[in-house]
Amino acid sequence: MGDNDFVVVANRLPVDKVGDQYEVSPGGLVAALAPVLRAREGCWVGWPGTIGEALEPFAFGGISLLPVALDQEDYEGFYEGFSNSTLWPLYHDLIVQPEYNQQWWERYVAVNRRFAEAAAHAAAENATVWVQDYQLQLVPGMLKEIRPDVTIGFFLHIPFPAPALFQQLPWREEILEGLKGCDLIGFQRGADEENFRLLTQEIRTGTFPISIDSAEIAAAPEASIRELRASVGDPKHLLLGVDRLDYTKGILQRLLALESLLEEGTLEDAAFIQLATPSRERIENYRTTRREVEEAIGRINGSFGEVGRPVVHYVHRSIPKEQLGIYYAAADIMLVTPFKDGMNLVAKEYVAAHPDADGALVLSEFAGAAVELHEAYLCNPFDLESVKDAIMAATEPEPTRMRHMHDWVMEHDVTAWAQSFLEQL
Repeated sequence: MGDNDFVVVANRLPVDKVGDQYEVSPGGLVAALAPVLRAREGCWVGWPGTIGEALEPFAFGGISLLPVALDQEDYEGFYEGFSNSTLWPLYHDLIVQPEYNQQWWERYVAVNRRFAEAAAHAAAENATVWVQDYQLQLVPGMLKEIRPDVTIGFFLHIPFPAPALFQQLPWREEILEGLKGCDLIGFQRGADEENFRLLTQEIRTGTFPISIDSAEIAAAPEASIRELRASVGDPKHLLLGVDRLDYTKGILQRLLALESLLEEGTLEDAAFIQLATPSRERIENYRTTRREVEEAIGRINGSFGEVGRPVVHYVHRSIPKEQLGIYYAAADIMLVTPFKDGMNLVAKEYVAAHPDADGALVLSEFAGAAVELHEAYLCNPFDLESVKDAIMAATEPEPTRMRHMHDWVMEHDVTAWAQSFLEQL
């Protein structure tokens, strides 16, 4: 038994190894939970991101870290396989077909058990343990068996599917049993909570939409904004997309909408920057998505670009957080068009970067963020005309819409999210 009164269990540790050093991982979850862990002298259990490396526990930034090792077979079966080729597409409404593989499932069980044992080892008597996301849905039940004294919360960061879809899963009963170890399960949207409650009434649930660390979105220097806009030809309308290169994000759909508007001559003097972070590149559906996106970009630039002035500026690598703030502030229109998304914090980051109520947000109605940011220009990403109409409406934005959204995001930040969940727990 450990001496930590508060334990976070997540697929990844909150640090990345860069050379021989560690750096804090980007992301709202780390920003939200790090202060809570420091205040409670807590521990974070997770995989360090390296394959086949067993690390001893260590401290970083005032937080105890307990690494869980994954070997190559774990990575392929638990992470790339069951988590991201079975659960991810199933929970995102079958945008691609999930693969149901018995060996992946067995590896998922084995790795979840390893995480549960690590959490049991770290937790003090009567500790609070907060388990994060779809990769670790068996951990609560396994942990409760080993340590009935601990209080267990679970938060699902992605959507939860309708019962008819969830029931496709050959191991649906085992997943539900795993989650029955929870004292509280949190969901992003009321619709996700409702889907879950149709399957079982035995567990206490709640809706807790996650948010951003609003203090992290610093005001971008005017000179940097002007420089960025000048570098893409100083267009009248600068459009921006910031996504992981994932088939759920609807990147191709926004490109097709842009192409159609350019063909019609409806949208003039526009440039589009698409920042696409590499993601799960060994999985076939992700490779297909990348190919389709890059073909569309080449086609648009070939048809509508000039020498030295393409229409679409495409970056396929991750961008540092401080640089990202400049892109957000410079963009007149942000395009967030996922087919399905638990939340989509990029939408909230863009809104936070516009305190003067300039700019406009085009947002898919199937993003969790649309529940709170309902004053965005909402669209249906399955309907090309709907995306086109939202883009054109956003070229003449109403400042009051952005002002209301900005005030909401600044008040309902990630700290408020963590606090509300832990108070309920």
